[in-house]
Amino acid sequence: MARVVVVGAGVGGLATAARLAATGHEVTVFERADTVGGKLGRHVHDTPAGPFHFDTGPSLLTLPDVFTDLFEATGAKLDEYLDLVPLDPIVRHVFPDGTTLDSCADPAGFAARIGAALGDRAAADWQRLWRRAARVWAASHRDVLRRPVGSPRDLATLAWRLGDLAAIAPGRTLRGLGRRHLADPRLRMLLDRYATYTGADPRRAPAALVAVPYAELAFGGWYLRGGLGTLADALLSRCLDLGVVVQTGAAVTRIDAAGGRVHGVRLDGVAAPVPADVVVANCDALTLYRDLLPSPRRLAGLTDRSLAGFVLLLGVTGSSGLPHHTVFFPADYDAEFDAVFGDPGRGVRARPAPDPAVFVTVADDPLVRPDGHEAWFVLVNAARHGTSAGAVDWRRPGLAEAYADRILDVLAARGVDVRDRLLFREIRTPADLDTATGAPGGAIHGTAGGLLRPANRGPVHGLWLVGGSGHPGGGLPMVTLSAEIVANEIGVA
Repeated sequence: MARVVVVGAGVGGLATAARLAATGHEVTVFERADTVGGKLGRHVHDTPAGPFHFDTGPSLLTLPDVFTDLFEATGAKLDEYLDLVPLDPIVRHVFPDGTTLDSCADPAGFAARIGAALGDRAAADWQRLWRRAARVWAASHRDVLRRPVGSPRDLATLAWRLGDLAAIAPGRTLRGLGRRHLADPRLRMLLDRYATYTGADPRRAPAALVAVPYAELAFGGWYLRGGLGTLADALLSRCLDLGVVVQTGAAVTRIDAAGGRVHGVRLDGVAAPVPADVVVANCDALTLYRDLLPSPRRLAGLTDRSLAGFVLLLGVTGSSGLPHHTVFFPADYDAEFDAVFGDPGRGVRARPAPDPAVFVTVADDPLVRPDGHEAWFVLVNAARHGTSAGAVDWRRPGLAEAYADRILDVLAARGVDVRDRLLFREIRTPADLDTATGAPGGAIHGTAGGLLRPANRGPVHGLWLVGGSGHPGGGLPMVTLSAEIVANEIGVA
């Protein structure tokens, strides 16, 4: 059995560590932060009324079977550690004209809701798109999500049937797919939003991302009682029970890889190297190939056009009546993407979007807020932190506070005014996410975009990449699947 070092205790790193330890490997996890979970962050704000608990990362769990498989592979049962609560609606969509549409995990039921809200033609259009999405999902799940993919040639040689290729529509964008199938502009908005799940602009994102709404709406959206952060607690518990050594506050500064294979890692402030036969990097691919194992050729394929997020954590008195998730769409969605991504080629700089889509999470969970109050997580798409034309310097004095005011004004204009019911507000900018998790520029889903992400197998023997910026992508189920791929590949290497 191998000596394994995992760099980073995000969900992908902890899941890989647990799987490897369950098969007998000697595993040590080094995490630069003082807590585990990575972007699955948590924050507590104490008030005289009581504590408010916030998930500062993901607020929705999808594809629960992925997590069932993970826990069973490590000798446990998911329901022994986590309390899953199904959501209906999964998301309430509030469109610019005031129309609302609640999504759910019943395809026929959702089509009926579309018909009631948007008309019979819109429902028929959605059902036609849904059939196509089902084919894309089946092909992706069978040939991509559970196996390593390291190059375009790997994708080209997968055993897709002609019907699958037609559904996947190579070369077409998600926006183009929406325009082709959906006549109602509100349904197009709904579809466009799923590109942002991967950190992408729907006008450039591949049409194959139609599999994302299929996965959410076919298999359901779930909340974890006590908050999504309880998933990090559960994974840490599994790791410790299996003998994994987890060290927080331990930053890896370099991977030793002389002679074309890994030999160990170097820790900040520690003179002696830590030996390892295998290193699993649960960090952004940019960090890996720029800092830990400099590889200029690997850096060339990484994008700097991935979304970040601007977040408000609000303590609100009283009850709003909002469901768990609500998205308030702007009148001009393209103006938001123009602002967030900019266009460096034409000299157009990224900037805070003045009228963005606003995503509000309000958990109906007494474990996360005092009686008579609500804990609001408010998210808007934002440019990554930086000083280039495609970024925003979120540390510029006064910017974050002014933009927070703007977001509250936007919510008020869309019918949800909480400005006179705030106990407190806290702000999290892309710069804060960069500092807290090492995500370059605060990129939520990693610096790698599109369908083809950096390969799980690194450029030297014994190096593996797991997590959101590697294959198969960002999001809780995807990084957990990346852990499965890596653990299986290490097992046969």
